[in-house]
Amino acid sequence: MIEGRVCRCTALIASLVLALSFLPHLNDAGASSTSTLNWTVYHGDAQGDGLASSIASIDTATPRWTSPELDGQLYGAPIATSQAIFVATEENVVYALSPHTGRIVWARRLGTAVPSGDLPCGDISPSVGITGTPVIDTVRNEIFVVAEQLRNGSARHEFYGLNLTNGSVETSVDVDPPGANPTALLQRTGLSLDDGRVVFAMGGNYGDCANYRGRVISVGENSMAPEFFTVDARAGESQGAIWMGGAAPVVDSSGDVWVSSGNGSVHSAGAAYDDSDALLELSPSMHLVQYFAPTSWTQNNQDDLDMSMAPALVSNSLVLLAGKSGIVYLLNRQHLGGIGHQEATLNAACNGNIDGGIARSGDVVIMPCVNGPVAIRVTPSPAKISVLWRSSVSGGPAVIAAGLVWTIGLNGDLYGLNLHNGAVVHHVIVSLPANHFPTPGFGDGMMLIPTATKVIGFTTTSP
Repeated sequence: MIEGRVCRCTALIASLVLALSFLPHLNDAGASSTSTLNWTVYHGDAQGDGLASSIASIDTATPRWTSPELDGQLYGAPIATSQAIFVATEENVVYALSPHTGRIVWARRLGTAVPSGDLPCGDISPSVGITGTPVIDTVRNEIFVVAEQLRNGSARHEFYGLNLTNGSVETSVDVDPPGANPTALLQRTGLSLDDGRVVFAMGGNYGDCANYRGRVISVGENSMAPEFFTVDARAGESQGAIWMGGAAPVVDSSGDVWVSSGNGSVHSAGAAYDDSDALLELSPSMHLVQYFAPTSWTQNNQDDLDMSMAPALVSNSLVLLAGKSGIVYLLNRQHLGGIGHQEATLNAACNGNIDGGIARSGDVVIMPCVNGPVAIRVTPSPAKISVLWRSSVSGGPAVIAAGLVWTIGLNGDLYGLNLHNGAVVHHVIVSLPANHFPTPGFGDGMMLIPTATKVIGFTTTSP
């Protein structure tokens, strides 16, 4: 699923992190922002639409700032309030950065990250800590993360709520599923809010080794016990990872949760369906409402063809699904229909995996093909999906702002593409590598670009 790069940070940076964790407030001298935007969840909203509609322009001539090198690899996206930028690392450090200067305002280390060598497989290195993008509840003034920790020689997953102002721990809950092997689980998705609860998912490490099951997990913000939905839940079944290229579960207006699931262990034609390779709609209490899977689901299981894109809720009646096969499915949102009941299909939308979160503007959806973004137009009646354009700029999931599609290339560079034809309008040479599935964020007058160990800020303006 994920590829990592090694970064060994200096003792000086580690000491700075610990010292700054005691700073008392977020106030920071500097120029006032030219636009204000809360981007408190992966791709900006509960549906993961990746649309920053309040941004009129982005100054890409020169970065406004580059953060210090952070302690640990960045796999999650930056999120923000009007006060600060927040990121979390694989060394289990959560940072608040100044939107004006990029300096570290506070940092909080949440236990010891798990050395990569302690896990049965995977390619995040040299340690695994916080992988999924955090989520912020501005009403509670709290940021939530899931940390993979080494405690008493064993791995575990702990859910935390931290005070936004100073990073103090407000909430802590063990979220390992009963009977699960924590070393076989990776918490890769972003986190979402759902009416007083936080929702996220788990799958396996890269390589799908050891025995695990895909899970969707809902935890109350007030330290309530977690609730679970399990893929491949019957005796003898396993796998069915829910990872979505780092995207967060999608939460609709009724509080239902939408996720895509990966390959399961059932390979025999005619066998009972196992919730794998699917679009799943779950109730807030983690019960299955409805699902869709292609007729090829058992073959997909054999071939490791996960559904790995976050569902795209195009309208009240339609939803898009895609994954490693490169096939896009248009579905009736009110009646997914089970196995093989799509409204329309688009074969070979791209010649690579479609992994991660989408970006959407009206009926145009930007699909996160790793070989380059693909723009899809959805027509409701008759139900139809068609390709508007394909880009050869290989990179991570895109967002839309200032009328352009923004993606971070595999080389770490930033590209701004014409929304109507995919032509490259901006190419910003960053020359700092990024980890897999990097995606921009926004906040308080900034576009935020994650590299492997830093965040780069570009100034934005409002209309």
